[in-house]
Amino acid sequence: MALAFDMKRPPVKAILYWLMVFAVWAVIFAVGFIAFFSLDLPDTSSLYKTDRAPSITYLDRSGALVAVRGSQFAPPVDIDELPDYVPAAFIAIEDRRFYHHFGFDPIGVGRALIRNATRKEGANLAGGSTITQQLARNLFLSNDQNVKRKVQELILSVWLEMKFTKKQILALYLNRVWFGGGATGIEAAAQRYFNKPAKDLTIGEAAMLAGMMKGPSRYSPLSDKDRAIRRTEIVLNEMVEAKVITPEQRADVFKTGIKVSRTLATEHAQYYVDWLQSEIGQMIDLSQLKDDIIVETTLDLPIQTDAERAVKAMMERDVKKKVEQAALVSIDGEGRVRALIGGVSYSDSQFNRAIDAKRQAGSAFKPFVYLTAMESGQFRPDTPVVDEPVTIDGWTPANYTNKYLGDITLTTALAQSINTVAARLADQVGRSNVAATARRLGITSRINTDPAMALGTADVTPLEMARAYVPFSNGGYKVAPYGIVRIRTTKGKVLYQHSAADSRTLVINNPALGYMNQMMREVVRSGTGSGVRLSQFDIAGKTGTTSDYRDAWFVGYTGGFTTAVWVGRDNNSQMAKVTGGGTPAAIWREYMSRALTRIKVSTIPTGTGTLDTGATTAVDDLLGTATSAEAPTVTIEPAQPAKSETPQTLDEVFEDAQKDSQKRNP
Repeated sequence: MALAFDMKRPPVKAILYWLMVFAVWAVIFAVGFIAFFSLDLPDTSSLYKTDRAPSITYLDRSGALVAVRGSQFAPPVDIDELPDYVPAAFIAIEDRRFYHHFGFDPIGVGRALIRNATRKEGANLAGGSTITQQLARNLFLSNDQNVKRKVQELILSVWLEMKFTKKQILALYLNRVWFGGGATGIEAAAQRYFNKPAKDLTIGEAAMLAGMMKGPSRYSPLSDKDRAIRRTEIVLNEMVEAKVITPEQRADVFKTGIKVSRTLATEHAQYYVDWLQSEIGQMIDLSQLKDDIIVETTLDLPIQTDAERAVKAMMERDVKKKVEQAALVSIDGEGRVRALIGGVSYSDSQFNRAIDAKRQAGSAFKPFVYLTAMESGQFRPDTPVVDEPVTIDGWTPANYTNKYLGDITLTTALAQSINTVAARLADQVGRSNVAATARRLGITSRINTDPAMALGTADVTPLEMARAYVPFSNGGYKVAPYGIVRIRTTKGKVLYQHSAADSRTLVINNPALGYMNQMMREVVRSGTGSGVRLSQFDIAGKTGTTSDYRDAWFVGYTGGFTTAVWVGRDNNSQMAKVTGGGTPAAIWREYMSRALTRIKVSTIPTGTGTLDTGATTAVDDLLGTATSAEAPTVTIEPAQPAKSETPQTLDEVFEDAQKDSQKRNP
């Protein structure tokens, strides 16, 4: 019937009729389709909400930004205050027809479909999302790749276009988009990556941020600088093509470059932040936290950078020696951890070797043996001893050189790290007493008391070793290492404040302290640590090497500043005869030669000494005052780099040290 009826109509009217029928059914289908997918649309009232976990911002001791953990938000920026090229950079690379579509771009979708159909195997899928669609997804939806999410994204995009102007949509997008590195919004990103407000962004900086939209983590200048630069070049080319900037302006960017905030490029500081992250929960109740917080730390970024460079340079130099990992900890005389490195590459391994790796201390443990002997009152640095074969409870230690020096002093025995003398000395003063001395100075790990303990069979962390050497550097006072000075909210409320009260305890008296510093200076002057000599500073320390070359240490100090360096392999396999006087000493010297020019350091303090009761009373009467138990304050403040003598190369330093050693031990 219908067919016969249509045949009576002119062809043009018949086509129009069926087009109308099709249009009616298309509208009905579209309404039903939209209604179905609109049943569980998210609540759009969340547009202005920022329900999120509070962020934690870490600052170094001078207030420089170290890291941001969690979500970092900043007050929304007024788009009118931004240079025109900032929003234009995002439009050029993300949505060239932003001002000409109604939420979605059919041309862009078609182009993406063609690219995806012809893409090579393994290539990334091309996207056709507009800025409005991206905003809808960021505000209301997940990143799930399915038809339902895509349809809802289109519905919400149209809703956004109906509710807001293009300018408002662009402002919402720039203020709510994720830039990686804990930064949400253009203002937070500008502060995060360039340490400046968004209104001061340059053309190159704006292009770099716009380029990160393709993948904030993948194209971050902090994770892959070269990839970020290549992506930025693509954005700049798009900006030229869109007539946002001129070719001359693009050339200026290439000429001047883009400077990412130096303080944020400190990869190894992430080990430091990881350590503090585990400490914060013990200081404040994070579950009750509503506001973003700021953690003021003891980290010194310039010194941290010096440490990173030294570790990288020396590890690359000695890679053929099968050295794979390193850790470094610097503590000042008050207990402030000023630098910390937990591994060669944080991106490759987040395991924090400075805090969590327990490795044999080797001969770096011997100062605890010698200190116990000095405190017994029976020994002095010049006490004569004999380096000869010795057997203790069936165990016979051997020297590193497999030679014996015969009659020597205790100073020479420590300087040359003679095993036979250390083993016999520990046996004489009592190995349990040696263990007690090590614990008194700051070693918290289990210490065995078998005959070999004198040679450093105890497993310790670099943080422990640095802490235990601090009393030698600061006048005899044990410290509790800390990295957090204060925790406050962004609104100014103080949640935690470090207290200096009772943070230092006198654990070494004179004359033992003076004796130990005298002997450990000799380790650097003429012994196994001679490769770290810095003529302009008062340096002392001790090398440590395990008998099978699995661990190598150098722990050294000057007045009020101690650094422990460890190198080894994570699988605990042997290195190629790496000793404490080799790679660890090289790292220590390369680092400290720079770091010590940045801070004011004193000579190694002599300590306070002790008096018996009668003498103390006589002194009090004479002076009319009571003697104070206060520890001498070791001042360490920022200073201009000191002019030093023309430095030797590291190879020259260690070549000279080797020649000196050969002269002493032919």
